[in-house]
Amino acid sequence: MAIDRADLAELFRGSNPSSRDHSPTRGCALCKGSRMLCGKDRCPLMIKFYSQARTRQLIDTLDLYGNSPPAVFIGRFGYPNVDVGPLVPPTLGDTSIMDTPEMWMGRTIDDIVDFRFSLVRGKHRIDVTDLQSNGRILNYTRELALAANPIDVEAAFQKKPAGRIVLDDEIQPFGPSARLRSLSIGNPKYDNRIEKAFYDTDLKAVEAVSDLYSRGVFVSKIQKAFSVGAFGLDKNRKFVPTRWSITAVDDIIGKALLERNKMYSTIDEFRMYDWEQLDNRWSVLLLPTTWRYELIEAWYPNTAWNPLGKQIEIFGDYEMYEGRRDYAQIGGCYYAARFAVNELLNRERRQAGAVIFREAHPGYVMPVGVWNVRENVRMALSQVPSRFGTLNEALAHLGKRMDISLSTWMKHSGVLKDLVYQRRIDDFA
Repeated sequence: MAIDRADLAELFRGSNPSSRDHSPTRGCALCKGSRMLCGKDRCPLMIKFYSQARTRQLIDTLDLYGNSPPAVFIGRFGYPNVDVGPLVPPTLGDTSIMDTPEMWMGRTIDDIVDFRFSLVRGKHRIDVTDLQSNGRILNYTRELALAANPIDVEAAFQKKPAGRIVLDDEIQPFGPSARLRSLSIGNPKYDNRIEKAFYDTDLKAVEAVSDLYSRGVFVSKIQKAFSVGAFGLDKNRKFVPTRWSITAVDDIIGKALLERNKMYSTIDEFRMYDWEQLDNRWSVLLLPTTWRYELIEAWYPNTAWNPLGKQIEIFGDYEMYEGRRDYAQIGGCYYAARFAVNELLNRERRQAGAVIFREAHPGYVMPVGVWNVRENVRMALSQVPSRFGTLNEALAHLGKRMDISLSTWMKHSGVLKDLVYQRRIDDFA
């Protein structure tokens, strides 16, 4: 591995991240979505308003009938007593795209908000540890999660659905909600791969998740089934909040792939994979080293997680060969991206280090879920990479492609600092 330590160390002596000096906002009420006082190119509140306006008449009812994608949501507040229930649109037909993130590449923010806001959440309170006495609504919710295709759902609410659209960087958005009075569904057709794991009450959840992934089941489908306690030893099964199930599945599959990948030889070159989507710019650097991994995110002012900032906010997490013991501070996106990297390495039967660089630019006006990280890193790694003989050359490519200076990336990278400064046995060969 060719590393010129003197040249690379010089990069740590660069300037601070750039900043933008937007005029201070006087609030959304003054702007009304027309003058863009927040500095965004488009008003996120107006995106939500127009989506709501297109569906308001369809959901202004106590009784909703439609084809669920199928989709369910398991809340986390008050755990172990949480709200569970279906996500139902006021439309019939093939609605599967509404809850299949693997199909969202190339879609705009407007597209995603449109079909996600159309999903009305029915809520029913349960104890996640008591699955035997929670009644028909719980059973129907579980059946929906296991269904392979869109299914007829009729939901009767205690009040008309209301509330804001839910936006979160961990979960996909969804629309208004209401407590359920009753719920009925059509006859579901199950994915026989998931159904087999469901009825095998001696199969551990970790083994079920890994096996289903190896059989080609979409990750989003596995996550959904995991959330309704479809896997694991019979006595241990319980509903899992959707937010937790998404990261758990990414982590389980990623770790299983990583353990296999550590048995393979390392790649023999530096590679850079580049990709852009939803005004997010991605570069994935693979290193000819044993396993080490890092995700660094740079959020520009007026983006989802830096809405009022005056400068770019950069943060990240990393692990070395032994892995990490604590939960990554940047959340589920860390595990989603790690899974995507190991997926590629497993296909190639090789081992490598990886550093992922992400610039979130102002066009990324609202969060759409951790799937955005997993699927975009997957897409990046499906591109033809740029190949280099030295780390210097690979980083020079990064410096030309990204807006943030190379010195700034270096200052925020634990893995790159280790490569530059940590002496190894082969340095003295």
